[in-house]
Amino acid sequence: MVPAGPGGRTILSSLPPLSLYVHVPWCVRKCPYCDFNSHELKKELPEQDYLDALQADLEQALPLIWGRQVISVFIGGGTPSLLSAAALDRMLAMFRACLNLLPDAEVTLEANPGTAEADRFADYAASGVNRISLGIQSFDDRALKALGRIHDARQARAAIEFAQNAVPRVNLDLMYALPGQSLEACADDLRQAMSFGTGHLSLYHLTLEPNTVFAKYPPALPDDDLGAAMQDLITRETGTGGWERYEVSAYARPGQHCRHNLNYWEFGDYLGIGPGAHGKLSFHDRIVRQARLKNPVSWMEKAVRRDGSHLAEDRELPWKDLGFEFMLNALRLKEGVERGSFIERTGQSILVIEPAIERAVAKGLLEADRSRLKATAHGWEFLNDLLAEFLD
Repeated sequence: MVPAGPGGRTILSSLPPLSLYVHVPWCVRKCPYCDFNSHELKKELPEQDYLDALQADLEQALPLIWGRQVISVFIGGGTPSLLSAAALDRMLAMFRACLNLLPDAEVTLEANPGTAEADRFADYAASGVNRISLGIQSFDDRALKALGRIHDARQARAAIEFAQNAVPRVNLDLMYALPGQSLEACADDLRQAMSFGTGHLSLYHLTLEPNTVFAKYPPALPDDDLGAAMQDLITRETGTGGWERYEVSAYARPGQHCRHNLNYWEFGDYLGIGPGAHGKLSFHDRIVRQARLKNPVSWMEKAVRRDGSHLAEDRELPWKDLGFEFMLNALRLKEGVERGSFIERTGQSILVIEPAIERAVAKGLLEADRSRLKATAHGWEFLNDLLAEFLD
């Protein structure tokens, strides 16, 4: 590490690992709880126009990452499994041609059980996908209907079998604290999810996000005490079943941690391409954040112009914000991070955030020794309170 330059300018002696995020923005139907950049597909998927724009987006970004190895690819959405096998094959071939993609890179594809086909999953795997993340959400048909999902429990089980037969690593996304859900129903969902023996589970507490249908017309949700009981149940049962809760919402069997998401939480770099995609890129003298235009039509039209007009944001992170940005990610990890990684990833001395560390330790929110920083059990439960200490 080289000390910060004049005026507190970031100076990094080495660059962090780099990942690629790809956004596929279309869905069959927009779920009422979803605040992601997803758009209901009104007509045929414009695969060729999308892929042409994606290639133009990627090629314009190449000078920013030239020569750097890419450790993981995550194709998210939306519903990427709406893409044909041929489209996905062209996409991954593009990445191999343009990027220094590690031979053993983790390549994840998000999929909706309502769009799952055994042959298509096998074709995805043949093109290079080695991890599938399935948006199951629940195995209760009534809950799925309340969530506006297009699949039922039978399709969910079939999709899991398709995915396990196609790729070596499978993640199941589930939600809890659903409309009208009891503790027993939550436990049943969890038991069914664990019964398939996948290596990774992502379990999310349903929240009412702004600008969603649920925010405008809120359903009756479990109260805070019941939601907390569900979280306690999940933590206890996954631990007994052999999954480690290594991040706020992520549970993994040994060796099955999501490398792509770990790179986010460890303040690694990621290039985001596709409509609405966000990215963070480090250089020796600065760290920048980028975002693409959200509207798929606008992004496709402007990306192919190759004049930068497809970017909605391209800004350098202020030196004073780096401490909070780092901790915002790192403290989501159960084991936290090594102190030295703060210096490596921000270019700042740990002394910059020492007052905040001391305040958080005094309040019982943070464990801090000479080697690591991590939230206490209380701090992890009240993570927003812990992070607020680093806002200054």
